[in-house]
Amino acid sequence: MGQDLEQYKDLQGVQEDHFVDREARPHQRSFTAAVRLYDKGDYEAALGLFEEALVEYYKADVECRALCQGPQRFEGHDHLRYRYSLHELVSDHYTQVLHCEHECVRDLATRPGRLSPMENYLPLHYDYLQFAYFKVERLEEALQCALTYLLFHDGEEFMTDNVDYFREVLGHDGKPREEAAWYLRRHRQELELLLIGSKVMGVDFTEGNYWSSTGGRDDSHRIPSGTDGWMEYVPISEKKNVTVVAPQQLKEGGPLLYDSVRLVQNSVALNGTQRVLLDHVISEEECADLRHLAHAVTMAGDGYRGRTSPHTPNEKFEGATVLKTLQYGFEGRVPMRSARLFYDTSERARRIIESYFMLNSTLHFSYTHLVCRTAITGQQDHRNDLSHPIHADNCLLDPDANECWKEPPAYTYRDYSALLYLNGDFEGGEFIFTEMDAKTVTASVKPRCGRMVGFSSGGENPHGVKAVTRGQRCAVALWFTLDPLFRELERLQADEVIQALDTQSVWGQGLNINPKDEL
Repeated sequence: MGQDLEQYKDLQGVQEDHFVDREARPHQRSFTAAVRLYDKGDYEAALGLFEEALVEYYKADVECRALCQGPQRFEGHDHLRYRYSLHELVSDHYTQVLHCEHECVRDLATRPGRLSPMENYLPLHYDYLQFAYFKVERLEEALQCALTYLLFHDGEEFMTDNVDYFREVLGHDGKPREEAAWYLRRHRQELELLLIGSKVMGVDFTEGNYWSSTGGRDDSHRIPSGTDGWMEYVPISEKKNVTVVAPQQLKEGGPLLYDSVRLVQNSVALNGTQRVLLDHVISEEECADLRHLAHAVTMAGDGYRGRTSPHTPNEKFEGATVLKTLQYGFEGRVPMRSARLFYDTSERARRIIESYFMLNSTLHFSYTHLVCRTAITGQQDHRNDLSHPIHADNCLLDPDANECWKEPPAYTYRDYSALLYLNGDFEGGEFIFTEMDAKTVTASVKPRCGRMVGFSSGGENPHGVKAVTRGQRCAVALWFTLDPLFRELERLQADEVIQALDTQSVWGQGLNINPKDEL
């Protein structure tokens, strides 16, 4: 549906304001519009919308809390054993209502259709405001908003430095906004009551992480105390910490392991983080062999739940897994040498990615796919869609909120991705990286035989594929995980087949593969 909407928006004469979002929440709509103006450097206009967003937020909070007032809910209770006294019944009901009101913080930060709230949502308003007021030389308001931000994150270094600067220039101190101070006092009092109530009722209660300390400006962009106060403009894509790869120090530049492999571009050249472009990963002969294998074993819709055109009606998608190609090889339907090449090539790619990004733990296969996409003749005139829409591999990209939600149905366990191209004799089909807005292209890669692009799978690397307008584009698509619990089951079965072949134990015995094998 989202893809259909984007196509409608590209039609001639259609404007953005022709579309009405019936699910939009006023405080979130104003905040999103304000951020867009802020990113363009229009601080004066952004200020009005940020202030409007705060008014709408506190209004929505009143409405949310009012909806919590209702009859007692008994979900999860054992009715036969529910023998509370009147005092306990009243306490239980009150605690339910109080918990619902307390959770309005999370509700107001959650966009329609999403499960996870936007990180640091309410404090982020005051962060933007303090800097926008600074840029339009309204330092009184800037100081007030900076002090308000510190109510949520006491002692935050970059904001404390900004407060010191504002005080130095103004020659006096200020006070945080009263509505935010009152809001926080109430929030903390509610928490105390919930902890008392949970203890009395014998129920576990854990305080949610309502305002995580992300979203702050990088230290190199703080307002320096004792200077002229110059601070570079930082767009939201740089302000917010959207990196969601496995918790380890991010590195790159490790050995490429194979003499033929050449580094073409690193993260800096590709205008991002945890990105790499390599050439000569496999030879021309190996590319040709794998293309012939693809023509013999790939099936329309494989890997896409049987949909032959899952991303665009203008192209046909065909795919095959490693295990399927090995089975075809054993049955004599394709040369076993070619099936083995697919297996070995994917392992070569895995080793290169693991080594180049200098990972301190083993990278496991999450999914491996030999895939071709073919332009459908007669449907290429006036195309304005993509072969594969902009997305991230382990989270749900939300361009309007500049967020990537790491929640189902996203493959949240994926950590790194790679695409190894088998040909370049087609039109279109360039691989592209974008900003979080899913529109601003930061890097473009033209496929060719033996070329591989690798990257971390999170929201820091939104990507897609431009339309293939003529010919067929083939590649080996690979996704990896650092968590062994999410290893690809078919890969483990394929490992057994290869091990059996290497020990010559399968000849004349048949393959002993249990499709229900579990880790």
